[in-house]
Amino acid sequence: MIEPEHPKLSVVRQCELVSISRSGFYHRPTGETALNLELMRLIDAQFLETPWYGSRQMARHLRREGYAVGRKRIRRLMAKIGLALIYQRPRTTVPNPEHRVFPYLLRDLIIEMPNQVWCADITYLPMRRGFLCLVVVMDWATRKVLAWRVSNTMEVEFCLEVLEEAMARFGRPEIFKTDQGSQFTSPRSAGLLQQAGVRISMDGRGRWMDNIFIERLWRSLKYECVYLHAFETGSELRAGLSKWIGSTTPDAHTAPWQGKPPMRCMA
Repeated sequence: MIEPEHPKLSVVRQCELVSISRSGFYHRPTGETALNLELMRLIDAQFLETPWYGSRQMARHLRREGYAVGRKRIRRLMAKIGLALIYQRPRTTVPNPEHRVFPYLLRDLIIEMPNQVWCADITYLPMRRGFLCLVVVMDWATRKVLAWRVSNTMEVEFCLEVLEEAMARFGRPEIFKTDQGSQFTSPRSAGLLQQAGVRISMDGRGRWMDNIFIERLWRSLKYECVYLHAFETGSELRAGLSKWIGSTTPDAHTAPWQGKPPMRCMA
C-alpha cells in the first residue's frame, strides 16, 4: 500500500492519504516469545484432551506442569489461536414460577438413621464433545448413592426414573430434600412422592450448607473420574460412573452409618 520509493509522493504524504501514522508504517511486530509459542503449543494439545477447559482451568493445568503463568496471559494466548469453550456452562437449577415450592422441613432436625432423609441433585458432566447431566439420589445418614441416571436433556423424566428406582430398591424416605429446580417442583415429581407418603422439603435462600454432602460427591466424582478420563461417548461415561460409584460409595445401606455422629440441620 505504501511505496517508500514512490517518485512523486513521500512516505508521509502516502500515510496521510491512507489515514495511518508514519510510525505505524515503520513499526514491525516482534511476534510472540519462544516461551509463549511453547505455551500455545501446550494449550492446543491440552485442549484436544479437555475441550471444556477455559482460561482459568488451563492456567491451573499449566502451573501444575511447572509454568508460572496467569489467567490473563493464557486467555490472550487462547484467543490468539482461536480456542474457546465448546459449550456454555449449563444451569442445572432453573425454577418454574408455575410450580409449587414446598417449605423447608429440616430446621433443627437430627438425622441419624437410613431412610430418614434422602436428597437429590443434578450436575453437568463434561465430555470430549459436549456434556451430559447426572442426577443422583443420596441417603444423608449413610452417604450412599441410592440411584443415578445420566441424560442429554434436563427434562423431568430422568429424575422420575431415578426416584422410582431408589424407592423400588430401598423403600421410601420420611423426607425427600431437593432444591427448587423445575425437575423437582414438577407436579409429576411431587405427585409421585406424595402418593408414597413422603414429605417434601425444598431449600430456600441461605441453605447452602445442606448441600455439603452431595457437593462433596460432585467434586470427588469429577476430579477422580470424569476429568481424568474425558469420556468420548455416553456409554463410556455410564460405564466409568458405574465403576467409580460402585467402588467409592458404601456397599450396604444399613451398616455404614453406624458410628458416625448424627447430623443436625441448623436453623
